[in-house]
Amino acid sequence: MSLSIDDFRKVEMKIGKIVTVEDIPAARKPMYKLTVELGGGVTKQCVAGIKDRDGKDELVGKVVVAVVNLVPKPVAGVVSECMLLAAFNDGELSLLTPERAVSIGTAVG
Repeated sequence: MSLSIDDFRKVEMKIGKIVTVEDIPAARKPMYKLTVELGGGVTKQCVAGIKDRDGKDELVGKVVVAVVNLVPKPVAGVVSECMLLAAFNDGELSLLTPERAVSIGTAVG
């Protein structure tokens, strides 16, 4: 599937910081409910299947890239409002992070 540049421009990505991490006991696979700070007092909730990869202490304070204009969707009984971007290589997951210090809420494009 090809995506036009106009379609790509509809995807809003921002630099965020994970501020809370909670277990989701009702999830069929290991998942966390994350609260992601996006600048300007805005936070969004995110459900992520990264519990097997990172512990809560490793995630709190981590700066990440998030898609922030997704339609909210219930996942395992929790509403997910954004998505963290990650790369997958041979089953290994790596959350995308900026290479330099960038302000929370900075647009990514």
